[in-house]
Amino acid sequence: MKKLLHIIATPRDEASRTLRVSGAFIDAFKTAHPDWTIDELNLFKAELPSLTVEQVDGKYALLSGKDLYGDLKESWEEIVFQIERFLSADGYLLSTPMWNFSTPYVLKQYLDVIVQPKYLFRYTAKGVEGLVKNRKMVIVTSCGGDYSAPPMNAFDFQESYLKAIFNFVGITDITFINAQPMDALGPQVRDQKIETAKAAAQKTGSKF
Repeated sequence: MKKLLHIIATPRDEASRTLRVSGAFIDAFKTAHPDWTIDELNLFKAELPSLTVEQVDGKYALLSGKDLYGDLKESWEEIVFQIERFLSADGYLLSTPMWNFSTPYVLKQYLDVIVQPKYLFRYTAKGVEGLVKNRKMVIVTSCGGDYSAPPMNAFDFQESYLKAIFNFVGITDITFINAQPMDALGPQVRDQKIETAKAAAQKTGSKF
C-alpha cells in the first residue's frame, strides 16, 4: 500500500488558512487514490530531536565517509527514525504558512534533522546526488501579504528555499499552491484567494 506523508508546519489546527487549502487537496486525493494511506506528521506536536554536539559530530563522520558506531550511533536513533519515516512515503504534501518571509522554525528544524548524508543525499565524483527519487511533492503555503510580484517577491525566501532543499535531495516534481494575501487586503479578498487556492488544490489532488 502506498503512502502520502502530510507534513504540517502550522500550529493553528482548524483555524489555519493553509490547512483549509490542504484539506481540499486531501479530499480530492482520497477520492482519486483510495488505496493510499495518509501519514500525518504535525511538526508542532512531534518531539523532534535537537542537534547536539554529539549528533553534529555524527553528521561530520558521515560526510567523511565513515559509519556511525557505539554511543554516536545510539545518539542518532531519533534522527534515523524521522529519516526513515520520511523515506517510507511514496509522495509528500507539505502545509506551511510563511513566517517572517521564510518557513516556521519547526520546519527548518525538521529539515535540518532529516537532510543527512548517506540517507537523503551523497557526494559522488560527479557532484551531489539526491537519493529521494521518483516521488512527487505538493507544497501548500499561505502568506499574509502578496509576494507574487515585484517588489514584494524579493522578500519570499520560503518558496525558493523549499524548492532548493527538496531538489537537492532528489525531489524535483514539486507543485506549489499559494494562498495570498491572507491579511493585507481584508477578509473579502482573503476568502476569494482561499477559494481559488482550494480549487487548484482539488485539481492537483485528483491528478497526483
